[in-house]
Amino acid sequence: MDGAIDIRLIVTLGGILFSVAGAAAVGKMQIKAIQDTLSDIESRLRKIDQRIDHLENGEAVVKQRLDILAKMNSPENLRRDHMQIAHILADIAYLKAESERMHKIHNGSHPLIASERKAT
Repeated sequence: MDGAIDIRLIVTLGGILFSVAGAAAVGKMQIKAIQDTLSDIESRLRKIDQRIDHLENGEAVVKQRLDILAKMNSPENLRRDHMQIAHILADIAYLKAESERMHKIHNGSHPLIASERKAT
């Protein structure tokens, strides 16, 4: 039986072919399941990336606003603002005293002024 094909050989080869076909089908199904899982993970990762980008943008805005507030309240700016307010208050006090002096001079009526024209 050196070169003869008998039923046992055909059954064995058939069994091997069915085993290989079955393994290929199982492998194909597992590959499909892995691809589905991978696409789900990828979509979740994209959503997480979008959320991270949104949070980073919000953080950048908050940082920029904080920097602006820090610059506004820096000691040099506060000193300059206080000096300007002090000058403004001094000017107001001077103008107030000056307006009171002018009011006392006029006292509601103008003093008579000698004029070349005589109305009578």
